[in-house]
Amino acid sequence: MIDLIASNPFLRVAILGGLFLVVVSLCLVAIRVQSQRSGVRRELRSIAIGSGGQVSAPTLLGRQNDALTRMIDRIERAGLNLADTKSDVLRERMVAAGFESPAAPRLFTLIRLILVILLPTALVMITLMAGSSLSFTKLYLFGSISAVAGLYLPALVVRAKADRRREAIINGFPDSLDLMLVCVEAGLGLEAAIDRVGREMVNSQPLVARMLTTATMQLRAGASRETALRRMAQATGVEEIRSFAALLIQSDKLGSSIAATLRVYAAEMREKRRMRAEEKAHRIPVLISIPLVTCMLPVMIGVLMLPASVQIARQLLPAMQGSR
Repeated sequence: MIDLIASNPFLRVAILGGLFLVVVSLCLVAIRVQSQRSGVRRELRSIAIGSGGQVSAPTLLGRQNDALTRMIDRIERAGLNLADTKSDVLRERMVAAGFESPAAPRLFTLIRLILVILLPTALVMITLMAGSSLSFTKLYLFGSISAVAGLYLPALVVRAKADRRREAIINGFPDSLDLMLVCVEAGLGLEAAIDRVGREMVNSQPLVARMLTTATMQLRAGASRETALRRMAQATGVEEIRSFAALLIQSDKLGSSIAATLRVYAAEMREKRRMRAEEKAHRIPVLISIPLVTCMLPVMIGVLMLPASVQIARQLLPAMQGSR
């Protein structure tokens, strides 16, 4: 086995690439776990200090002092500008995908630049190590395709993660509305109901719980109800949450019943969830027809036509040859 690896350059490159990916993945996982733990500690310290009536500015800005932010700052000081022309739009996309760090947009741009250079270089190196000839046409074609893939692949990953996150929030939000309605009808205020529901749904719907907990922390920090609700809607990027925030703001301004508002909107959200499930169920026959036509229909046609083909080959073809 060792002799085979030593004699085959392509196998050596593949093994070294695999080891490199494993080490990088382990390092990223370790960094992420450490950053999450440090973030939780900073939030706990900020809550403890805030409960004592003091505000600590370094604690509120502690998320900007992680390792990734320092690394990106060093890269930008070296002369590489990672700012995007549409930074606000990119920031909203990253927050909708769950990347809430202030350095996430710049890190996204850095990853795209690295992939644009790394993928064509890796393709050329693998081709040369394998001993294959690489003409100018092949180099231009494969290099362009791999560079475009490296440019758009991070965007596709962010979009897919944002879609999954948005779907999870939409599916879990009606349950939180029901619990919020129960809390309001039991006598709790809206802020206390949001806090209670956020703590109760940590295990069942963590994304919804995080959204509500963030709104509660903003309310405790001194933000108005309208500001906290609008920030919550903007952070999630979900149309249902925007409608919910606008409805609560309007009810608060007009002085209408919060319980009645929650009851109506909860029923509407459950109806929308049922309609989405029915829509997916109605799409199943159309989706099943694709593998049916591509896989099963040719086999069925072959089975039906095979006896006639055998009869033609046995009787008609010899008769045609004898007539000649």
